[in-house]
Amino acid sequence: MATPDFVAKGYRNGVPMGGALRGAPDGGAPSFMVQAIRDPDGANLDRVQMVKGWVDAAGETHERVYDLAVSGGREIGEDGRAREPVGNTVDIETATYANSIGAPTLQAHWTDPEFDPAQGAFYYVRVLEIPTPRWTTHDAAFYGVPLPDSVPPTVQDRAYTSPIWYMP
Repeated sequence: MATPDFVAKGYRNGVPMGGALRGAPDGGAPSFMVQAIRDPDGANLDRVQMVKGWVDAAGETHERVYDLAVSGGREIGEDGRAREPVGNTVDIETATYANSIGAPTLQAHWTDPEFDPAQGAFYYVRVLEIPTPRWTTHDAAFYGVPLPDSVPPTVQDRAYTSPIWYMP
């Protein structure tokens, strides 16, 4: 999967983010190539997730999250989720963190294990960074004031892609 023409292969053989996949590919479940790279000035990556949503025959909405790639040698269970957290390097007193956990890049190839070719759905990717200090933690360290009790001192920033719509 780690090839210099990763993006070109995706556009040549697939549906780009924001696009529509009309009909099941070759009668089977859709597969997704995913690659995430951390911001050069930002935190390392914790995990890459696929979020699938659909509306059932009764009109009820559903959403399911699958972990596709996780950092730190953690394992993804049979249910598609990694239960072990990435860890936390945040020093709350100084409002700093270390990029000593997580990964600078994560990639995966995933096929929907519960695909129903007759059911419309959407898929989008969510990428989570390792924990970093919340802005209130930065302010508390800079101004020498207590942390607020109403919010946690750390945050895990996330990035989201545009969805790919599956239409039977």
